[in-house]
Amino acid sequence: MNNTGKTLVIDSGPGEVRVALLEDRVPVEIHIERAGERGVVGNLYRGRVVRVLPGMQAAFVELGLERTAFLYVNDALLDEPPAPPADNKESGEANGADDSTGEEEKERAAAPRYRRGAPLADIAQVLKAGQEILVQVQKEPLGTKGARLTRHIALPGRHLVFMPFTAHLGVSHRIEDPAERERLRAAMAEVTPAGCGFIVRTAAEGVEAAGLHREASSLVRLWEDIAARGAAGPCPRLVFEDLDLVLRTTRDLLTDAVEHIVIDSAAHAERLREFLRSFATGDEEKVEVFEGSEPIFDHYGIEVELERALERRVWLKSGGYIVIDEAEALTVVDVNSGRFVGKSSLEETITQINLEAVKETAYQLRLRNIGGIIIIDFIDMAEGVNREKVLAVLEETLKRDKAKTTIVRMSELGLVEMTRKRVRESLGALLTDACPRCKGRGTVKSPQTIANEILRAVRRALRRGPAGQLEARVAPTMFEFLCENEGWHIEELGRQYDTNIVPVAVAGFRGEEFQIVRRDG
Repeated sequence: MNNTGKTLVIDSGPGEVRVALLEDRVPVEIHIERAGERGVVGNLYRGRVVRVLPGMQAAFVELGLERTAFLYVNDALLDEPPAPPADNKESGEANGADDSTGEEEKERAAAPRYRRGAPLADIAQVLKAGQEILVQVQKEPLGTKGARLTRHIALPGRHLVFMPFTAHLGVSHRIEDPAERERLRAAMAEVTPAGCGFIVRTAAEGVEAAGLHREASSLVRLWEDIAARGAAGPCPRLVFEDLDLVLRTTRDLLTDAVEHIVIDSAAHAERLREFLRSFATGDEEKVEVFEGSEPIFDHYGIEVELERALERRVWLKSGGYIVIDEAEALTVVDVNSGRFVGKSSLEETITQINLEAVKETAYQLRLRNIGGIIIIDFIDMAEGVNREKVLAVLEETLKRDKAKTTIVRMSELGLVEMTRKRVRESLGALLTDACPRCKGRGTVKSPQTIANEILRAVRRALRRGPAGQLEARVAPTMFEFLCENEGWHIEELGRQYDTNIVPVAVAGFRGEEFQIVRRDG
């Protein structure tokens, strides 16, 4: 197989399906779906409004999921102003007609529908408690937050995204040839229903009008079926479920640049070929069945990168490293020189480390699917020209990332603040749980700190009244520490309160766990 270009690698395990996008044989995106934990982005529900919050201009909607979902007033409005001209870059391509994943295209297509500068509508005038509405999920439940919803439905296909409530026709800005853009726009204008719209995706470049028309008709029929099923019936309930991971990622990631789709299941491969044949593009010929003796992710080196993506510290080739600390809404990336000492001036050494860290940081953000606010703490550079160079490389590197990113300029302290669009949980949130000992803090209390807490708890218990005996039940490691380091203090407390204080090791206790038990009489 060629070592260049892009490849989709699909691992169809028994309880988990994983899809990796490789660029020049390096994994840049990894998507995971587990049995019984299928995502909800793209799904359509008939939901019930349970609470309207005028102070937040939003409403909570019951979908039948674990938590109620969130609907902002901008996403709840269905009456829209006339669409701007199709060549308006700010409102056309920015609305989502780019080479993003289907989820991002849907959310950008569902951007605020009010005129710039116009006041927001009152949510209380748009929705009422108890009202039943058809909504689409545009963001997964993340952390403690429920799913984010929109009423601006967007149905993605292989080459098109159909928007039944948006009278606008857009073409992906990644299609740069003006003649091709005009051809695609003209082809779609012939079949776009009144009051509706389409986004022409990057994959449509070079596709004949007849093929686009067939897909457009299919998407319109799909919407008519969804609208009919969602108009009445039980509430809340699922009305339409998006494709599973194998088909969805193929639909959203397959472009002409993808040369191979390698999958380790013959059954899944045939299902995938049948799916691609429905678009009549010949892409089904790219599907190959992996028959190697080792697991497919091992063969392509993806498993190693996946493990690396869960580590807090990532080493650079020069000997420097970056440290990635991820919280619910904020991620901090700290650049360190490590073992790298350079060969010339200090400024040149620092700049070289920062430039290497830029590329690794952009790669890790995409691989780990980190979203929200991101702060990158580069090593301080004295010269402004070097700060500009690092920032320019960061901006250029992030252009390969399909997720929307926004960067502000670098501060004098070398801090860069940026945002990256988040639709699904990061790899870290998906694949890991908080440590039961440190509860996600990343640190645990020192033995001396725990010992002092135990002694204070003993003192509080004794001040409530005398006891015949007081047991301090602790973890085995703390039992040893108390006996070796705090025996004198324990005896002194016993004499002071005329009580026998006995440390007791409990096999089931760990770390900070302890219990004070009185034995009266």
